[in-house]
Amino acid sequence: MPIEVRNREEFIEISVRASEIRVVRNEKEGIAKVKARTRRYLYTIKVPLNELSDFLKKLKCNKIVEIGKKEKKEVTPSS
Repeated sequence: MPIEVRNREEFIEISVRASEIRVVRNEKEGIAKVKARTRRYLYTIKVPLNELSDFLKKLKCNKIVEIGKKEKKEVTPSS
């Protein structure tokens, strides 16, 4: 079972240990689910779409993948 994190600072700390971060956008609800895969657990957080780009810049993982309905697109984080 995934573990939902509600604190953004805690999720940023978890992103250091993550091997991959996936972003799933839900346009109808206006949120994006950000999922961090660590060795043992999958952590998730919900972020509003208008705050998503700023939040992704703060994450410290090398591999960020945006998952859409038809294609997967890898995004390189801007430091």
